[in-house]
Amino acid sequence: MTVIKENWVFVETDLHKINPVSYQLITKMKQISHDPVVAVLIENNDANLETELSEYGPDKILLIKDDELEAGDDLELTDALNKLIQKQGTPNTFIFPATVVGRSVAPRLQARLRTGLTADCLDLKFEDDLLVQTKPSYGDNIMCEITIPNHHPQMATARPNVFTAEKENNPALKVEEISNLDWEKDTKLQIKSQILPPKTSNDITQAQRIVALGRGDKTDAGIDMANSLAKKLHATVGVTRPLTDLDQYTITEQIGQSGQTVAPDLLINLGVSGAVQYTAGIANAKTVVSVNTDENAQIFKYSDYYFVGNALEFSKALEAIL
Repeated sequence: MTVIKENWVFVETDLHKINPVSYQLITKMKQISHDPVVAVLIENNDANLETELSEYGPDKILLIKDDELEAGDDLELTDALNKLIQKQGTPNTFIFPATVVGRSVAPRLQARLRTGLTADCLDLKFEDDLLVQTKPSYGDNIMCEITIPNHHPQMATARPNVFTAEKENNPALKVEEISNLDWEKDTKLQIKSQILPPKTSNDITQAQRIVALGRGDKTDAGIDMANSLAKKLHATVGVTRPLTDLDQYTITEQIGQSGQTVAPDLLINLGVSGAVQYTAGIANAKTVVSVNTDENAQIFKYSDYYFVGNALEFSKALEAIL
């Protein structure tokens, strides 16, 4: 097997648009890689997504224009990527977003390539050509580093919003169009239509302001006050894992390793203790304000401002002056 000195990123598209997590992965790989970063893009024949993609500075775009494959299912994408590697050579690494599509295609491809895959990474770095992949383990209580020293490509999925996308002009960018990939059609499944779930202004992963509730503010009065404060701030309400036991909250509103990764401009934590499962999901929040009655609460270590006291009273006082 010939390993080519390239690091590939799978560019996910949703209904003919690039999923922003792809930009985040390209930026991260550009920051840590000493070998060319290659974006693998599948689009229909009329699209021109490579222009948009080029703004994030990949060294090369492997472009596959194929109407059927662009609308293909996970098995078809897996077969096409496998054929692409057979055609181009085995890259040093191949990174996928930890989305529904990425979590389905990446392990299928890993099995065909007989290599290793680390799922849901929160950080990536290189030691020479070896990719060090950081992910939570043991019930999300510790962070472990995983490497795949003996097989290629070194594969990983990385969670959305743990890296920041940055535009970069790369005048050396090359676009290589791949044709005649001869991927195998899935005869057992036919996709009639694709509908994305609507993204609302309350989508916590896209929210610019978040009021987050923890176990310490898990009272009816605390929840009502937090909702009122969020309304005043034009913010979205998020919660820690224990509050998903309540009927009104689900994993959609849960922040942390087993929930959503967020990157708001302002995050107000009310009664949040600051367990590692939670703080791993707020690493990219710009300004963090935390309130807790425990002066030694871990969340204060991750906060720009903090207040030792009752979260309900703090919320009332803050709302009164808004």
